[in-house]
Amino acid sequence: DLGLAPVAVVQAVVSTTGAGLEADAREARYTALAETAAAMGEEHPAHAVLLGHTRDDQAEQVLLGLARGSGARSLAGMSDLVVRGGTPFVRPLLHLPRETTAAACAAWGLVAWEDPMNSDRAFARVRAREALAALEADLGPGLAQALARSADLLRDDADLLDELAERAVPDDDPAGVRVGELADLAPALRSRVWRRLLLRAGSPAGAVTAAHVAACDGLVTDWHGQGPLHVPGNLRVGRADGRVHITPVTGG
Repeated sequence: DLGLAPVAVVQAVVSTTGAGLEADAREARYTALAETAAAMGEEHPAHAVLLGHTRDDQAEQVLLGLARGSGARSLAGMSDLVVRGGTPFVRPLLHLPRETTAAACAAWGLVAWEDPMNSDRAFARVRAREALAALEADLGPGLAQALARSADLLRDDADLLDELAERAVPDDDPAGVRVGELADLAPALRSRVWRRLLLRAGSPAGAVTAAHVAACDGLVTDWHGQGPLHVPGNLRVGRADGRVHITPVTGG
């Protein structure tokens, strides 16, 4: 009826990774969308995949980050454009409140589908949504907009720091990274460099926490013979001869 064709209904297969059902389901959805966009081929080429996240989703994301004690990148929330596996994902509604999208559906006579997971308090995002509504009732309207605006500001800062950190990542040297090379970096850059070093060595991105990074940084800033440290990806991080080494754990 909307003149959109073709319509593909596909199943997203969720694989358990240990990151949690929400994260695994989200990864499955992105994979299904990317594969479907690629499979459309030359007849109906997909230049981008449009996602329906709204400003309220952004505010909930920031609130979750605050509750977890996350850093600037997490508090920066979702971006308008992200490329995953070569597929551009665009969020054109990210700066509109959810009530606007609901009103648009009503005006066009469309019935929006309500995901039953959106009312299941077993999931942190559902509890964050309820908490956000309660906070707005106590503090006044505009909280979601303020959180989304903070995310926009933090994203600019995080993008710059990430760019500087990418330039500062040492070359992959089998002998390890010189401690002095890391010690010379500002703390905000060094933590990002540590994360990149861990990911390069094989740590899963979703498993590397601020606590892991802080413990690794202690090998540089608070060295008193500790270690080796065990980090996600079955890796060991240690310091010897003025260098830090990230190596796979082998043997029993």
